[in-house]
Amino acid sequence: MDGVEYLHWTAERPELRDPIMIAAFEGWGDAGDAATTAARHVRDRLGGETFAEIDPEPFYDFATTRPFVRLDDGERHIDWPANEFAAIQLPKAKRDLLILVGIEPQLRWRTFTREIVSMIDEFDVKLVVSLGALIADVVHSRPATVYSSGYDAELNERLDLEPSTYEGPTGIVGVLHDALRVHGTGSVSLWGTIPGYVPNATSPKAALALVERVSQLLDLSIPTTALEIGAAAYERQISELVDDNDETRAYVAQLEETYDSMRPESGAALIEELEEYLRDR
Repeated sequence: MDGVEYLHWTAERPELRDPIMIAAFEGWGDAGDAATTAARHVRDRLGGETFAEIDPEPFYDFATTRPFVRLDDGERHIDWPANEFAAIQLPKAKRDLLILVGIEPQLRWRTFTREIVSMIDEFDVKLVVSLGALIADVVHSRPATVYSSGYDAELNERLDLEPSTYEGPTGIVGVLHDALRVHGTGSVSLWGTIPGYVPNATSPKAALALVERVSQLLDLSIPTTALEIGAAAYERQISELVDDNDETRAYVAQLEETYDSMRPESGAALIEELEEYLRDR
């Protein structure tokens, strides 16, 4: 199986200048769908064009991650679990972008990450930014916190990032970063935060925070109007739900008081919260 390639090109190879890769995966590390929402937003708002995908057949238990049937002009089509690469050419920026939006696989993680590394080699990518989201003791009515960590001492110093010291269970993002470390490719991990009292609600607010952090980190101008509108609606809806429950309202008020009386969480405190979340999962 090791000699088989599962990377399929669906369009002509794009010409990219020293691209940075942004990657996000549905599943274990995508609370509130914030990471994949953010990655898709960057792709769509900056005019990304899909040109390649990873064959899902070897990597998924389809009884767990099921394909979807849809009707298109009366014809039935099956949509399989997708891991798609999109290219974004940015003439006004110094570097172009590669966007990978996918789904955490159940099988053959090392083979899966080798396919991603082969794309990194194809375009000589020197920096990969992964997006994730976790459930934390944060409050929906205050700015969403984003935790940033790096996996290279020089990169951490240059970008003012916290080093990753996590030990414990990991997801495909952790496996990918380890493969990048071995490969010699610089990588950064960004994690948005989701309130623990609404863990299943899709969070455009956390997605917005991730996009803004990407914009800051990579010095890019990314339109965010749609996410801003979604974040405002999200905050209103959650506030209405909170107001209907005395216990939750008291808990949220306590979180708000804590946030307002302290500076935003330190990197070390959020690291501890991230590590606890990953171990619990």
